[in-house]
Amino acid sequence: MRNLKAEMFNRKASDPRNMPDSVIEALGIEAGHSVADIGAGGGYFTFRFAEIAGDNGMVYAVDSNPEFLNFIEESARERGLNNISTVLHQGDVLALPEGGLNLIFMRNVTHHIEDRVGYLANLGRFLKEDGKVAIIEYKKGGILSFRRLFGHYIPLETIKSEMEDAGYTLIRKHDFLPEQHFTIYSK
Repeated sequence: MRNLKAEMFNRKASDPRNMPDSVIEALGIEAGHSVADIGAGGGYFTFRFAEIAGDNGMVYAVDSNPEFLNFIEESARERGLNNISTVLHQGDVLALPEGGLNLIFMRNVTHHIEDRVGYLANLGRFLKEDGKVAIIEYKKGGILSFRRLFGHYIPLETIKSEMEDAGYTLIRKHDFLPEQHFTIYSK
């Protein structure tokens, strides 16, 4: 099943300018890890995480768009990836294993969340004791940029402050992405 929007998201995520290999390396995912890709879109990072996590790991592709999740399921079957579970995000309901995740990954999605502090605080219940949350979010951009004109960004200080208010501690900040902030937190 073709999904042009999902395919476009995957092309953007895999673009060398967005440094996906460096992002994945910085996340430190290992064989056997359980990861939630929140706002999975077309599944580019979901597939990459699943390849690393292997048969003893699990990747949860979370999205509010059922068509994206169908695309991910079909693509996972075609790729022979049996360690991906799709999760439809509806309202406040998030069907993830409590205390079961090594990593929650959120790329270009936090600007869509209304009550970010409450949402982010709630995510903590899904993390293992040493679990982490990685957030990649757009920088403001130029005066006529889409991000700036349509509010598709969050200032770094806002992200850090909201994560602190939600009970997290910043453990790493990466500066290699030209158009995005990249921070990693522990609970």
